Amino acid sequence: MNIEQQQLLYLFELPQEPLNRPRGKGSVLFVLENDDTPPLVTTRIAGSPSIKLQVPERNDVALQDLGTATSIPIGSAFSFFLASHRRAAKDLCDVFMKTSGAKDLMEVAARVHGRVNESLFIYAISFVILRKKELQSVRLPSFVEVFPSRFVPQETLAKAQIRINRMDPNQREPVIVEHGLEFSGTHLKPEHRLSYWREDYGLSVHHWHWHLIYPVGMGVDRDRKGELFYYMHQQLIARYDLERLSLGLPRVEKLDNWRVPIEDGYFPKLTISNTGRAWGTRQDNTLPKDFRRREIGEFVDITDLEIWRSRLLDAIHQGFMVDRKGNKVPIRDDVTSGQRGIDILAEALEADEDLSINYPFYGSLHNFGHDILAFSHDPDNAHKEEMGVIGDVGISVKDPAFYRLHKLVDDLFQEYNVTQPPYSEEELSLPGITIEKAGVVRDNEADVLHTGWRKREFEASRGIEFSGMPVILRLTHIDHKPFDYRLQVNNNHRGTKVVTVRIFLAPKFNGQEQEMDFMEQRILWCEMDKFTYDLKPGKNHIVRSSKESSITNLEELTFGDIEGSGPGNSSEQLAINFCGCGWPQHMLLPRGRPEGMVFQLFFMLTDYDQDKVLNSGQTRRCANGVSFCGIQDAKYPDARPMGFPFDRRPAPVLSEMSDYARLGNTYLHDVTIKFLGEKLN
Repeated sequence: MNIEQQQLLYLFELPQEPLNRPRGKGSVLFVLENDDTPPLVTTRIAGSPSIKLQVPERNDVALQDLGTATSIPIGSAFSFFLASHRRAAKDLCDVFMKTSGAKDLMEVAARVHGRVNESLFIYAISFVILRKKELQSVRLPSFVEVFPSRFVPQETLAKAQIRINRMDPNQREPVIVEHGLEFSGTHLKPEHRLSYWREDYGLSVHHWHWHLIYPVGMGVDRDRKGELFYYMHQQLIARYDLERLSLGLPRVEKLDNWRVPIEDGYFPKLTISNTGRAWGTRQDNTLPKDFRRREIGEFVDITDLEIWRSRLLDAIHQGFMVDRKGNKVPIRDDVTSGQRGIDILAEALEADEDLSINYPFYGSLHNFGHDILAFSHDPDNAHKEEMGVIGDVGISVKDPAFYRLHKLVDDLFQEYNVTQPPYSEEELSLPGITIEKAGVVRDNEADVLHTGWRKREFEASRGIEFSGMPVILRLTHIDHKPFDYRLQVNNNHRGTKVVTVRIFLAPKFNGQEQEMDFMEQRILWCEMDKFTYDLKPGKNHIVRSSKESSITNLEELTFGDIEGSGPGNSSEQLAINFCGCGWPQHMLLPRGRPEGMVFQLFFMLTDYDQDKVLNSGQTRRCANGVSFCGIQDAKYPDARPMGFPFDRRPAPVLSEMSDYARLGNTYLHDVTIKFLGEKLN
């Protein structure tokens, strides 16, 4: 990054503090020209800031230019699931998109800072940086450091401040805040045994970043956007089920009846802002009610959700949807013509007001589902309570109800998938190519993988003012030891054959410890990797590191990393904001069990000539997160349906996984995952 781009980075720091607070560990101070508010330099800052960023007065950024962006109160929650909040986001993004270059964006954003909601501000500036070509090298800082109060309980942060108040003012050693495995509840309730997974910082960052790439109502219409909405969330639910089975819990049940209480409550113990305003809580056995929040202009009935679901199911089984003019639009997947019915269905289900084929008729099952759950504790604002975390895309995955809602959504997609023609044996085969052997190796041990705990540090003082003292968050999270995939493949062709290598993982046994049949296991296959490989004639030995996975992103970069004071500051890493929406690398493997849990790996080689997609012009490419995020400003780099070959029923002759042995280009192999229950080396 050049100096102007790095200066732009400091607008992400201390988002809830006045702009004239020192940033950059006290080395940077924004000075607004003709601003009457004096700089607030705390006594713990040694000396004056070394850099003063002069922000000239601008006549082109006035309150009237911001449209509805000022309608969301400062210090309150911001939700992209609320239509009024999406309009506010679009208005602010439109203002920022009119800027040219880092310096211009910094000046405009600095003038807007403090006039709009903090979360909205961070969203809008992130949205614009991601989409402006002149800002391609600007790396977004970790969401954890921008809003640490969304990852660590207020009680823990308050204790850190008390420690600081008792310290010598000249003390400069950072205060360490440990946040281990003490999450939102005890194990008295079985659901809380999964808190370490739902409340993992990486999962929240992934979900926030993905919806930043693929937002609704923002005029973003990327290639296969609807299908990606389906596939990313389907994979998230599948991985959640793998984690549940690892703990001996049943798979998640869809929320298909809004007329009965929701058994599991959720108490996040987190705050929205530095004022201490808390996220709303949901008691056990809360009954969802009609949504009536007049102050944000949102109204929807439970009946509406039921009607929309019924209409979507009708469309799926009739094979067509009705557009706004009353025309019947077929929904089917036809790779030859390029039509993907799942895209049409997904845009109506999520739903994007602009892209939905008929928003007034099919409604917004997904978004309003989030809204009703987020405000179930105070649906009419009688108690003036804030929304629950399920209303915020950044932390909605913490709530158990998120998975029940998305299981309902995925159930509709699966209903659609099984209506599609099954794959024939010919479509699944690759003549002349044979996988002779495949498996995994870790530390020279074959087919046994290890998971356990690891710690990661973030600077909390970049997001919260602690009297000028550096505060480090030390978070404990699930992780695994790296491993390699190894394949022995025979190419019987005379020349080189380019193939796509597809790798999936699924549990072998269900919750009753019975071996799963094909249809039970079909929606539990988790994509692990997908890459191209040139097979030379004869025998080939393929080795692929788990760290190269096409679904995962690089490790979150901190402010310190981006400033050049830590690891991971390569030019490649600094230019992958788009691909930062991938799945967390440390959550690639399910937990498994201390005694070992049997999973199955499925390897499949397909013809790259049939898989490839032609992309014209220069595109920003990166190896990370492609399967879940695609490629910026380009077509999704795989012509096959997402999740192939498990997105549909197979041919009748391939009704069981064991039948795939007849296809030389596939290979099924058992592996064991052991949870060590200790810190990994």
